[in-house]
Amino acid sequence: MSTPPDVRTTIQDKLQAALTPDFVDVIDESAAHAGHAGAASGGGHYRVILVAGVFEGLGQLQRQRRVYEVLADEMKSAVHALSMTCLTPAEYEAD
Repeated sequence: MSTPPDVRTTIQDKLQAALTPDFVDVIDESAAHAGHAGAASGGGHYRVILVAGVFEGLGQLQRQRRVYEVLADEMKSAVHALSMTCLTPAEYEAD
């Protein structure tokens, strides 16, 4: 019997499959939020950094909506808070 992937790995795998980013990093910031209202155990706080060509021509809100669509199931249960940095490859190179 295999061990199910952790939430961080699931987020990363789903974003990789759906958006084919040049770069994706998922950081679990849950420990810093232990005791926070709505997430008393501290779980479910993540930061995502994505660099993807699919973001070309989209505003920040549209980019974040794309990420929320991909992670819809996780947002209903395992993810309490999600911070995002969504860049195009050109924006990433300029930064």
